[in-house]
Amino acid sequence: MTEKLPPAKHLQIRLPATPDHTNAGGDIFGGWIMAQVDIGGSVPAVQCSKGRVVTVAVNRFVFIKPVFVGDMINIFAWVKKVGTTSMTVDVEVFVERNPEAVTTLKVAEAQLIYVAVDDEGNPRPVK
Repeated sequence: MTEKLPPAKHLQIRLPATPDHTNAGGDIFGGWIMAQVDIGGSVPAVQCSKGRVVTVAVNRFVFIKPVFVGDMINIFAWVKKVGTTSMTVDVEVFVERNPEAVTTLKVAEAQLIYVAVDDEGNPRPVK
């Protein structure tokens, strides 16, 4: 079943899954996907706070389906909630599989908390 990608305005990262990213079973290593989710989630947080942010929590991370070598990974992220110094960011990961007859699948979703920080790493208000 092919799913639809979220609106392009939320696309933060698009990259291929390569053999360098595999685990011992030959699938794409979940930790690598988690790192990409953190990077993708930080983009709207930086834009929202107009400066540096740090990841302080992962509220939820769910792997729905495996990712394979050759899949095109699409990471969508948007700010869901803004606090005084923090931002809650929702992230969805989709893959496009089989370029000859593309199948789109949601493979993961997550929610992360970022905090805006100053040059010394202290929390600062979100602008």
